[in-house]
This record gives sequence, structure tokens and C-alpha cells, in this order.
Amino acid sequence: MRKKKVRAIAIKSFALLVVLGTAYQATAQAVTTPSPATPYSKMAPVDQYLMTDRDAEIALARSAAPASISRDAGVLVLGQHGFETAVKGTNGFVCIVGRSWTSTVDAEFWNPKVRVPMCVNAAAARSYLLRFTKETEWGLAGRTPAQMNEAISAAIARKELPPMEPGAMCYMMGKEGYGGDSVPHWPSHLMFFYTDADLASWGANLPGSPVVGLNDPLEHLTQFVVVVQRWSDGTEYREGSGAAHHH
Repeated sequence: MRKKKVRAIAIKSFALLVVLGTAYQATAQAVTTPSPATPYSKMAPVDQYLMTDRDAEIALARSAAPASISRDAGVLVLGQHGFETAVKGTNGFVCIVGRSWTSTVDAEFWNPKVRVPMCVNAAAARSYLLRFTKETEWGLAGRTPAQMNEAISAAIARKELPPMEPGAMCYMMGKEGYGGDSVPHWPSHLMFFYTDADLASWGANLPGSPVVGLNDPLEHLTQFVVVVQRWSDGTEYREGSGAAHHH
């Protein structure tokens, strides 16, 4: 089982962004194993995690990157048992809308409202995205956070899931979406994925550095985050300027 300390520092994919300046403190306070006192102590019906409007899910997924990238990208949408190909791309990018199992803190592991769009490049599609979609399958199957942690660690150890490919990254510049009750809207940002990289090599987390970084030793995953000044539609990013989430 993943230790709470590690989980508080490395909340899977995105929770390191909790508002950047206060990310680590806010996240550590928010990360707890779901309990009967939380509104998301168990899995909701599967249908609540799905989007009824397939076209809306495609549009939301593509909103993660500028149209010059996303219009030719492949798109995955969530079905009853996992992600399915809705659009075959031509430029190597893949756009997808993450759900609670991969895109929020543990206290909201079962939150059916979470919708976090991202577009990964080809290198990430061949490495990072494989973990992302596998964890979603496990979430839909009802696995708990502890069971998922054990499964992902075992899959990496058995080399069933590959290390990060050089150059793996993703765009998360969507104005819409919903990151959860704790952090409803992420800043507009880019993410870069490595296997066991040195945070100091990027100058991450240093005073004045625009780079936020963290290591997840269990997954051998290093993530660097850089906030950008505009949303994917070209409008200026301002804190709190994200739109309402989709169902």
C-alpha cells in the first residue's frame, strides 16, 4: 500500500498543482483515505462517471490544447469498462478527459463529477497514457486506492507498463473541466514526464522558479509542471477564470 506521506507529496497526475504557491501544504491537508465522513466514501454508479453527450466529451478533451494541435489529435472517451477510441488522430497527440481515479486527491477518489481534460504527445501516449488508462479501468472495476496502488506498482515491476519515453509531455490548457471539490479548476499549464529524474536538473521548486516538480518513488515517475499565461483558446489565464464543469 502506498504510504500516506508519499501519497501526500505525489498525488498521481495533477494534484501537485493545487494552486502552485500553496500546492504542497494544501494538498497534504486534503489527501486522506476516503472514510464514511466524506461524501465520496464509495463508488458511485458507473453511469455517473460517464458523459452522456459523446460530442461534448470530445470537445472537452480537445479543449486541453490549442486547436492547431487538438484538431488533428486522436480522442478517447470513457465507456463502461474503460477508454475507447472516438477519433483517430493524424499528428500523434491524444486528447482525453480524466476522471477522479487519476485526476484528484484521494479524498475524492470516487467523486463522479471530476472532468480533467488533457492532450498528450506521441511519446506520452506510448508511456504515460498507458498507466492513465489502466488506472481508469481499475477504477471502473471498483478497486480501492490501496488496491490500485498495489496493482500499478506490480505492473511497473513486471514491466507490463513501460517507463516514460523521452520527451513525454501533455497540454492541460483547458478553461473548462472540473478538478474536484477541493480544487475545482487547475491553472493553464504544461506537464513533462520522466522516469526517476532529478528535480534539481530543472531547478524545480526553488524560490522564483516557474517549475513545480515532484517524484513518485513507487511509480518511478517524475513530473514537472509549468504554468502558462493563456488558455487553449488564446484568452489570458487569470486565477479563478476557469469555466463550469461538464456532466
